[in-house]
Amino acid sequence: MLTATKPLMSLTANDLMTSNVVMIPREMSLRKAAQLLSQHQISGAPVVDAEGRCIGVVSATDFIHWAQKDKDRPRTAAATADCHCAWQVIEPEELPLDQVGTYMTADPVMTPANTPIGTLARMMLDAHIHRVIVRDERRRPIGIVSSTDVLAAVAHAEPPRRHEP
Repeated sequence: MLTATKPLMSLTANDLMTSNVVMIPREMSLRKAAQLLSQHQISGAPVVDAEGRCIGVVSATDFIHWAQKDKDRPRTAAATADCHCAWQVIEPEELPLDQVGTYMTADPVMTPANTPIGTLARMMLDAHIHRVIVRDERRRPIGIVSSTDVLAAVAHAEPPRRHEP
């Protein structure tokens, strides 16, 4: 968890990001991607090409879109059981074996590590997303800033000190 050592509005993506990035190869199946996200207890991750460059993002929203396109298929009893993650609404065995590149959101929102917190928040709001990928100069993911990271920074920010006259 972030411990604020700088004023809130001077925090950058580098200060907020999770640097242990789970990456999904473009060739991985949607089924395997769901298992990987569930295993790491995350709701989305960057999709990378063979050189490690970010080419997209796969998230719980992509699984929901897949399920809605396939809404006429019969549901199993497990699909109505208690769910802990968005993609658990769908039985993993029901997910296609097609490559995740077919289902990912292309053209992901990415930013350099020096992006200020205010800009990160605006990027998420403008794009209606919950994570921004922090990338290096070659488009390789080096971190992720989630909406929860931004909220944690706000929650842990010290209030401005009042100057006594």
